[in-house]
Amino acid sequence: MRAQAHTLEGFAAAIILLSGVLFALQATAVTPLTASTSNQHIENQQAAVAEGTLAAAEANGTLAPTLLHWNATGERFIGSGSDSVYTGGGPSTAFGATLNETFGAERIAFNVEVSYRTAGGRGRTRMVYMGSPSDNAVAATRTVVLFDDDRLGDGSGTLAEIGADPDREFYVEDTADGPLYGVMEVRIVVWRI
Repeated sequence: MRAQAHTLEGFAAAIILLSGVLFALQATAVTPLTASTSNQHIENQQAAVAEGTLAAAEANGTLAPTLLHWNATGERFIGSGSDSVYTGGGPSTAFGATLNETFGAERIAFNVEVSYRTAGGRGRTRMVYMGSPSDNAVAATRTVVLFDDDRLGDGSGTLAEIGADPDREFYVEDTADGPLYGVMEVRIVVWRI
């Protein structure tokens, strides 16, 4: 008789425990922003596309000309807004067109930043700013080397000529000796809108 009472007591405790777990599962809300394996898959895919976009731009020679797409007298990127940043999409270069085709058509926002060494440490310039990235944003980076004889996109001269003229300015100062102007790091941050 005693054993039967203990068995019934065990079953009652199990039912109470399972009821509590079932209630907790039903009370938890699952939203479109809840982390899941499908969200992780999308983030991994976006990271791969961003990395591939940068690699292709470097390979076909469109990344460095975009960094040089600068108006030395206006001191801003050619065709950018008054704050020298593109806000509606990529710059009017082949690399900018690739960014717009790759991400704009898929309703994926992107920011592009350029970082570089300065005399006092590191500097950073925004090229494209489409807003603050969401929590599920991913990033990709690529290093680009600029040389003294690289020409600016506005046709005003080479980087060495701009550096010698006090009336014109490039967003990066020459921090290297010899023919090397500087090493730039281009960073793309992408996220779904």
